[in-house]
Amino acid sequence: MKRRLIFAGVGGQGVLTEANILAKAFLAAGEKALTSEVHGMAQRGGSVVCTVCAGDVHSPLIADGSADAIISMEPVEALRYIKKLKEDGIVITDINPVIPPNVSLGESTYPDLGEVFNELSSRSKLIKIDALDIAKRAGNAITKNIVMLGALAGINILVIDKEKILQVVRENVPDKYVEMNERAFDMGYEAVKKFID
Repeated sequence: MKRRLIFAGVGGQGVLTEANILAKAFLAAGEKALTSEVHGMAQRGGSVVCTVCAGDVHSPLIADGSADAIISMEPVEALRYIKKLKEDGIVITDINPVIPPNVSLGESTYPDLGEVFNELSSRSKLIKIDALDIAKRAGNAITKNIVMLGALAGINILVIDKEKILQVVRENVPDKYVEMNERAFDMGYEAVKKFID
């Protein structure tokens, strides 16, 4: 079974980390996995996007209309890649915007969040969670990417067991942060259960 996933956010949110953890989990489960990443001006809070393609795939690139899910750390970043999503695809996004520097400087405006969510829900099955709050309750806001990874595992579209993903999380964070990241993953996993049919 093929899975094509897009991870989006801005620099510093751990987008590359969550994508790489999932790719390693696919490999550990005996599945083929290919990834790609685009950083843009990531070090300055710019857009970051990674793809993970797993199963019988031959490229990490995702054509328009073929992604199974977009996992976004920021609402507008989900909208930026919505054309990549297939017709019955899922968007999981954190509800908290990251205001770009040019907006803070008054050079541009951030889109109305209500309009962003309306557009996303008109083009996908939209799952909105307060990943930032969940991460803070898990122990640290920096675990937001692991919350989102747990949320992805919770919607049951992956072909691998959540324990495989958790094992890779444990192997890729410092020992003293393992418990906090496990908690973040589990809380993200539970947060999406109310959205599952």
